[in-house]
Amino acid sequence: MTTLQVDGQVDNSAEPEYNYKKNRIMGDDSNTTLLTKDVGTLHYDELWPVCQDGDFNETDAKTREFLKRVFQILLDHISFQNDRGNKILDFHSPEQLKGVIDFGIPDEPLNLDQLLVDCKDALKYQVKTGHPRFFNQLSCGLDIVSLAGEFLTATANTNMFTYEIAPVFILMEHECLKKMREIIGWEGGDSILAPGGSISNMYALMIARHKLFPQHKKYGMRAIKGQLIMYTSQHHHYSIKGGASAIGLGTENCVQVACDEKGRMIPERLEELVIKHKKEGHLPFFVNCTTGTTVYGAFDPIERIADICEKHGIWLHIDAAWGGGLLMSSRYRHTVFEGIQRADSVTWNPHKLMGTLLQCSTLHVKESGLLISCNQMSADYLFQTDKCYDVTFDTGDKVIQCGRHNDIFKFWLQWRSKGMLGFEKQINRLMDLTAYQVKRMKETPDRYYIIVDEPECTNVCFWYIPERLRNEKRDKWWQSELGIVTAKIKGLMMKKGTMMISYQPLGELPNFFRSIISNQAQTEEDVDFMLSELHELGNDL
Repeated sequence: MTTLQVDGQVDNSAEPEYNYKKNRIMGDDSNTTLLTKDVGTLHYDELWPVCQDGDFNETDAKTREFLKRVFQILLDHISFQNDRGNKILDFHSPEQLKGVIDFGIPDEPLNLDQLLVDCKDALKYQVKTGHPRFFNQLSCGLDIVSLAGEFLTATANTNMFTYEIAPVFILMEHECLKKMREIIGWEGGDSILAPGGSISNMYALMIARHKLFPQHKKYGMRAIKGQLIMYTSQHHHYSIKGGASAIGLGTENCVQVACDEKGRMIPERLEELVIKHKKEGHLPFFVNCTTGTTVYGAFDPIERIADICEKHGIWLHIDAAWGGGLLMSSRYRHTVFEGIQRADSVTWNPHKLMGTLLQCSTLHVKESGLLISCNQMSADYLFQTDKCYDVTFDTGDKVIQCGRHNDIFKFWLQWRSKGMLGFEKQINRLMDLTAYQVKRMKETPDRYYIIVDEPECTNVCFWYIPERLRNEKRDKWWQSELGIVTAKIKGLMMKKGTMMISYQPLGELPNFFRSIISNQAQTEEDVDFMLSELHELGNDL
């Protein structure tokens, strides 16, 4: 385990990866994370807010000293993960990691020096998701302005259910969500921030059911005479089916619609199913149209699906949790999102393509009043109607969770820093980098097999082909072998720690890589490194 001395120098030999080559941001090079002896041996009850009996200035100085050291660790981590010469991951198995870090909860309080060791170890052995060569997740990178907002959010530490206790943040939320609805193409409507896209999608299901059967809120399923049916593509995010289960609809009644070779829902198959279920006496009520599927990054054709929903009186929901960031670019807003203004609800996660820190997920509803009508419980101990301000700004009764984390400030501050033009530039850059990756892979077709040609988002799905398989017949056996190779390369990749790319099977296809470009730090150099590293790891497998 890493140890720090109270006096003297840090034993850097135990943690070579934290010997920074670059200038330190605070303090001196030799001893930037240790507190002075008289402060480092203190405990939590000698800092704010517990210590209230001592001298104000002394308690304040001790608290500031401790927090300065914590921030030094955070700043060092930011510098570290932006240095391409450093690893993304120092991989340890679960049992190995338990031997390196003490995860136990003690009976007696630990001193501040030990808490700083805990902070350093947590970041040292955690995956560096802000590293420019982390291609693993849809949400990655570390937007510094958004990070500043997160620092302030934690310091303010307020809830978001009433204007009374979060006036500044409620108005920020009101303004950002209004702007997002305008981008979607609506004049009115309502919105809320939810704890993740999965919950946003579930809210959409609940609101759609409430719109069709408002009596369900009081009487439950006995208020509905017939079986509700919902539709989504075969490549939907699993939260759609999870939402069907959570609201009592049942996963069997979440019907999957066939997709084309690019992973897009086939509208003709959708309408065939709707007509079939209507003839059987069922109640088709909800279609989920995915714009940016998790694996392929595919965009379902909104206009054609909207025509079907309008014809049959079905709620149209757009799951743009991943692809929604493209709405910030005029280059893509009028192509892959053509017709989005016809949707009844939209999920859009700024913490993905837009790079806002986790988490930041929004749900937008075209019809005003439905959010509150569906979810309101009128708890008078929280939501009094005779307050000294306009209580329509109280948001807690719009959601089932009551208390909400402040997810807006980091987004509002980030948006102010970039403006519309900055976000458009960012999104276009990510898409251009994706095109560059595809171009580079096509230059060596003996090494790379691209599963979805010309991807619609920043997902690039592919197999790496080792030398022994390059001249083999490209049949099911060949694909199976590539699936085995993919998993082996990922294992070698994690142990080496220089980059990370995710992999998965899909339908009849065995494991394949899905690289994601959503980190603002990534460049052509990083794409070239990825391809070179894959070749080095996999050529002889």
